[in-house]
Amino acid sequence: MKNKNLPSGTRDEFGSEAEIKETIENKLFKTFRQRGFRKLTTPVLEYSDVFQPLNAENYRSYQLLDDQGESLVLRPDLTLPVARVMSTTGIELPVKWYYGGDVFRVKKQLSGGYNQLTQAGIEIVGYKGIKADWECLEIALTGCQKMAIDDVTIELSHAKFVDTLIDQLALPKPTKDSIKTALFEKNLSKYDQLLRPLEKTAFGHFLSEWPWLFGSFDEVMTALETLPEVEVLQPIINDLQATKQFIKGLFPKVNVTLDLSIPSPQTYYTGMAFRGFTEKSAGYLFSGGRYDDLLTNFQNVKTAAVGVAFDVDALVERTPVSPSQPKTLVFFDTDQWDEAEKALKTIPNSTLCLTSSLDAAKKLAAGTNSRLIDLTESR
Repeated sequence: MKNKNLPSGTRDEFGSEAEIKETIENKLFKTFRQRGFRKLTTPVLEYSDVFQPLNAENYRSYQLLDDQGESLVLRPDLTLPVARVMSTTGIELPVKWYYGGDVFRVKKQLSGGYNQLTQAGIEIVGYKGIKADWECLEIALTGCQKMAIDDVTIELSHAKFVDTLIDQLALPKPTKDSIKTALFEKNLSKYDQLLRPLEKTAFGHFLSEWPWLFGSFDEVMTALETLPEVEVLQPIINDLQATKQFIKGLFPKVNVTLDLSIPSPQTYYTGMAFRGFTEKSAGYLFSGGRYDDLLTNFQNVKTAAVGVAFDVDALVERTPVSPSQPKTLVFFDTDQWDEAEKALKTIPNSTLCLTSSLDAAKKLAAGTNSRLIDLTESR
């Protein structure tokens, strides 16, 4: 074997870190099951067409070919495989699924991130109302509470706000598209130049502030009051306000922010989107939202869907490692196996000592700072 190193962006996990991750996943899965979600498992390998809707810039995949020459990928996402299952199996709606597993995304070299990420999440398919969005938020915040993470900030946004507002502007479509690009890229000089024809209109004041409309929920909502009345925007605004009240009612310590100047997380998102983070975490703890266009990538029928996914690795980073307790080694002769098994059941944090001699057992106990019980000394 010439190369014993790991591929770039991957890692081995063992000991406390691996055990913490397993504990976190089990807690999340238990929460999902308690709320009536059923397990859905999809393969790590999928046809590349399944992930065609993803933004290729953020979700570059590991690619390979099957024996028929078809393009395969290591899954870079766990939501689209759920959509594939729903569109090909004829499962009756509505349904609530939960899932867990690794996803693989090729990141730029020297970016500092891993290409292999662990996720756990839920998908609610077939419910149109805002109650489904709220259950995702409830589960996300409850999950953080169970991990003793109480300094959570939720950033709300809406996939249709930008397009809906820009559609109201009396400008040619190419100009509208350029405004949207400049807004998302925070290219302020280009943005201001494109909006000069609208400075004296009813939209002028709001448009001048739009690139900075993120942060305090109440401050962003106050800025919306400078807009002329736009009937098609009102349901979006109402849902955002109701969602903030919902979150604060159940989780008063959670900080709720709003960003109305960012792009949709993916092209198939159709409603509210949300991301949870803390000041001490580099990335988001969870993210999700409504994507009623998700299944249209696989079928002609539009189907309501909403979900949320936890970044399990980010949760691991926020979980302190408890000092390891000294183990108890149980040394025994081969004909004492039953007695040794009984000792395991009665002695906390114990393990069988499989050395051939007592001297070796003593050395192992000394080297691992373990307590040694010798079942042979009573003979």
